[in-house]
Amino acid sequence: MDRSAYASMSAQEGTHWWFVARRAILDRLIHTQVAPRADARILEAGCGTGGNLAMLARHGRVEALEYDGEARALATARGVAQVEPGMLPGRIGFGEQRYDLIALLDVLEHVEEDRASLNALRGRLAAGGRILLTVPAVPWLWSDHDVLHHHKRRYTLSGLRSVAEAAGLKVESVGYFNSLLFPIAVATRTAHRLLRRKGGLDAEPSPMVNGALRTIFGWERHVLGRFRFPIGLSLYAILSA
Repeated sequence: MDRSAYASMSAQEGTHWWFVARRAILDRLIHTQVAPRADARILEAGCGTGGNLAMLARHGRVEALEYDGEARALATARGVAQVEPGMLPGRIGFGEQRYDLIALLDVLEHVEEDRASLNALRGRLAAGGRILLTVPAVPWLWSDHDVLHHHKRRYTLSGLRSVAEAAGLKVESVGYFNSLLFPIAVATRTAHRLLRRKGGLDAEPSPMVNGALRTIFGWERHVLGRFRFPIGLSLYAILSA
């Protein structure tokens, strides 16, 4: 990921509508569909600058790995979890520790070997453990945002299911989210392409717009898992060994 992307992420994770609403959605998915025990061991694989660590810590004891030294230092400074250097698929670290929940949140799209990475994480699940995975969806939405963040791919629902099953994982649940804002995103990215504008999609909007987008996106947490959106900007999956 570009250095500017890490700086932007660290500055905006607490307030930007996408980060705030996504955390609320993930928190609800963990609570309702994973339901880890009170003393669960949790690993965030690729924690970036650590914006999800406090949310994950509400569900158990958290450890994290992160390849980038600058991002790792920012995550460590939050004081929430032990954050060690590591990368997928071959350097997960933490000895042979096994986990009740492994969170892989918008990470797999950065990794060349996605199937091998999921297979490696499968080997670190405790009995009954699960992987919570999110990735960007809809390949034809590829944009400057994906280039800035060094994405290798965007996923289709069937493609994500296939790579998980090829890694020996059972797909307990899979679906789209960030769906209510999908038409706006398509229109915005189409306009950027037609006008040949670069960047601008990650900037935090005005407080009023930011609050509205956070409310709309965050509302999905009330129905996700009970209602299947036909399409969305992102995909989630809950996987087990």
